[in-house]
Amino acid sequence: MTIRKIMLIGYLFISVFTLTAQPMYQQFADSEMKRFPKAWQLDHGKRLYFGYSQGLGCLAMLRVAEKTGDKKYFDYVEKWADTLINEKGEIHLYELSTYNVDFINAGKILFELYEKTKKEKYRLAIETLVHQLKYQPTTLEGGYWHKLIYPHQIWLDGVYMTGPFLAKYAKLSKDDRYYDKAIDEILITAKHTVDAKTGLYYHAWDESKKQAWANPQTGQSPNFWGRSIGWYFMAVIDVLDELPVDYPRRDKLIQLVQSLAKDLSNYQDDEGLWWQVIDQAGREKNYQEASVNSMFLYAYSKGINKKYLAESYRGLIHRLYQGIQSRLLKKKDGVWTLIQCNAVAGLGGNPYRDGSYDYYVGERIRENDTKATGPFIMGCLEAGF
Repeated sequence: MTIRKIMLIGYLFISVFTLTAQPMYQQFADSEMKRFPKAWQLDHGKRLYFGYSQGLGCLAMLRVAEKTGDKKYFDYVEKWADTLINEKGEIHLYELSTYNVDFINAGKILFELYEKTKKEKYRLAIETLVHQLKYQPTTLEGGYWHKLIYPHQIWLDGVYMTGPFLAKYAKLSKDDRYYDKAIDEILITAKHTVDAKTGLYYHAWDESKKQAWANPQTGQSPNFWGRSIGWYFMAVIDVLDELPVDYPRRDKLIQLVQSLAKDLSNYQDDEGLWWQVIDQAGREKNYQEASVNSMFLYAYSKGINKKYLAESYRGLIHRLYQGIQSRLLKKKDGVWTLIQCNAVAGLGGNPYRDGSYDYYVGERIRENDTKATGPFIMGCLEAGF
């Protein structure tokens, strides 16, 4: 056999393999379903619960269902929601009295479930969550408190929980007031959490300035936690998804996304990654954290696809994906795993979380946290990986 024929056979093999191999977003979605056969088990869940992490993972599964046309991903999500919500629209273990915005995030999946199944209970559950937001405590300017137990506090995390949900409800209800509220939430948060020098966003702001973690002059928390900025970046991108193209202040959100994308690029390391405490790469105990990198993969990729961001960021995305592949992504027995996921981080509470550098780098690290895997799936889908 000639060298030319051998090379031709090799090229044909590579071409066939490329055509038949599933994209990473589908491979990883299948890995999650193998690891967590029922959606309540996502994020290592131990009980049936309307959790924000499970909601995030299920949102990713709905996107894979939409892209592939494979109903198994939709069924995975719908079975979870169908089990959680009774015919009156009551949500299992939901507690209005806590006024916890984390409950709102899982509600995002209900819009698509209602549209596809026509089950009235999903519409009723949406209204239950809207009712919470009508009475959710707010700062003087109208920014939602993160929870009733965290008075006067806006967290970046909470903008992702509430903003896209409000914008989706505005479209469903044809009531523009909910668009306005979603935009308000983003801009009020930016006003009080952005750092003018770096363009980065502090994790939270305490209007009362009474928290031990709050700067007594500004009320801001002391550090730039990667995932919190990821939550915020995704929130703005997803709210833009829902807004009519000529809607007032939409341009302000696009400008915000463009500024954030530019400023974040200054902190991407030589391996294409960002760190748990973003502005202190390489410092002792700091690490390249999976959720922030997955969230940025999603936000940058979708921002380009929607033309909010310039095509020139494609290079950043490819470096980011290569970094995830080399440092954060592992495969064993045909199942993909994301490592170096920060399990949880917050502020206040008991024991008290002070927002210090040592606090963020000292929190628990685990594999396959859904705050990383959900955005990774959606990020790969948006980037075409």
